[in-house]
Amino acid sequence: MSVFTTHTVETAPAAARATIEGIGHRFGWLPTPVALLAESPELLAGFLAANTGFEQTDLAPLEREVVAFVVATTNECPVTVALHTGTLARLDASPELVTALRAGTALPEPRLEALRRFTLAVLAHRGAVPDAGLDDFLAAGYQPRHALDVVLGIGAYTMSTVANRLTRAPLDPPLAAYAWTPAA
Repeated sequence: MSVFTTHTVETAPAAARATIEGIGHRFGWLPTPVALLAESPELLAGFLAANTGFEQTDLAPLEREVVAFVVATTNECPVTVALHTGTLARLDASPELVTALRAGTALPEPRLEALRRFTLAVLAHRGAVPDAGLDDFLAAGYQPRHALDVVLGIGAYTMSTVANRLTRAPLDPPLAAYAWTPAA
């Protein structure tokens, strides 16, 4: 049983209406997770602001997807995994990369694998990454600012994945081809 309302532009709190209307136009449909987040215009705005900031970081699009996938698979959020699988398809990511990200296993590209391991370390150590983990990340060619960019991505996707799980956001039909379930 869910106590959360799947809002429309008409039923959403006034502070969320323009936002969800814009998202609906961008996607061609109003994603149910967004309709659910609209219950808290502040959370919706906070996620979108954090996500916009993350998209503007110095991390490349595939690198940002690695961070999003690590958070999504760690937090076992099928909606986020499916949405970002679609993003990887638009980015023409290799099937091997997509499979590894969805499985939470080592990535075929060493630089992206270093990013994956670093993101996992930030999560596991709540930021207190051991020196060896930070050294490995920097040795892969990343800069200190990238470590902080990872923190921003973790923050953004923690908001969305936790909210998606709390609201029990379903997978929208346009994402059905990218459905994912956590490994048992």
